[in-house]
Amino acid sequence: MTLKAGIFGYPITHSISPAMHRAAFDHAGIDAVYEAWDTPPNALARGVAKLRGDKYLGANVTAPHKRAVMEHLDEIDELATRIGAVNTIVNDGGRLLGSNTDAAGFIDSLKDEAGLTLSGLDAALIGAGGAARAAAYALAMEGARSLTIANRTLERARTLADEVRRMGLEARAIALDDDGLLERCLEAHLIVNSTSVGMLHGPSEGASPIPPEFIRPGVVVYDMVYNPADTPLLKTARARGAEVVGGLPMLVYQGAASFRRWTGLPASTTAMFEAARQALNNMNNPPKDFDR
Repeated sequence: MTLKAGIFGYPITHSISPAMHRAAFDHAGIDAVYEAWDTPPNALARGVAKLRGDKYLGANVTAPHKRAVMEHLDEIDELATRIGAVNTIVNDGGRLLGSNTDAAGFIDSLKDEAGLTLSGLDAALIGAGGAARAAAYALAMEGARSLTIANRTLERARTLADEVRRMGLEARAIALDDDGLLERCLEAHLIVNSTSVGMLHGPSEGASPIPPEFIRPGVVVYDMVYNPADTPLLKTARARGAEVVGGLPMLVYQGAASFRRWTGLPASTTAMFEAARQALNNMNNPPKDFDR
C-alpha cells in the first residue's frame, strides 16, 4: 500500500514541501507520496479527519491553520501547546498527535548554517506571529540571554515577551517604529526577521524589514523568507559585513523533523535541500513556450 502525507494550507499552490518530502521518501526507500492540500478554513475539519485512515502517515500544517487545527486533534505535545501552533500531525493508529517542529528547525538551521550557539546570546526578533513564536520559544529553551521583540502591533509583542520571560529569558517588547530598536539591533548577536517583508510576489517585495544602519558587522542576520533565496535584507546584511542565513534551511530542518516523527527514520537533508532548491528554481523560472 502506498502511504500518504501532505500539507494543509490556504493558499498552498506554490508550496515546495511536496518536492522536498518526496525526495526524502525516495531516498529512504519508502513507498509514499506527499501532496499539497489547498484547504479553505471551512474544509479543515473534514480534511484532518481523513488522516485517521490506515494509508496516512500524517501531515504538515501551514498558514492559516496552525492554531485552528489544534481543536481537531486527539493530543498535542507540550511545546506545541505553549507555542500555540501545530505544524506536524502524526497518525498513530487512528489517533492524531500534534507537534511543532518549527522551533527545532530554527535551532538546527542556526547551528548547522552559522555554527551559532544560542546559549547566552542577545537577539532581536522582527515580528510576533506564528513563526516568531517558534523562534522565541527556541531561544528561551536554548538559554539565550535576552530577546527584543519588535512588532507593528505592540500588544502582540508584549504577550509573547511575557510568555518567554516566564521561561527565564530576559525579554522586552518594542514597536517597529520605536527609536530604541536601532540600539537593540546594534547590541544583538542575532537579528531574526519572521515577517513576510521581502518575499517574492508578496506585498512588500523588494523591501527590507529594517534599515541598513541597524546591522553591524559580525552580527548574524536570519531571514525566514526563503523565496527569493537572497532577500533584500540578506543582501544588505552581507554588504554590512554580517553573516547571513536564509529561510530555506529552517524549512528543510523542520521538514526533516516531521519526517522522523512519521517514519521513525532520519531524513536525508541533502536530498531535501536539492529538491527544494530545484523546486524554487522551477517556480521562479518556468519553461518558456516556443512557437514551432
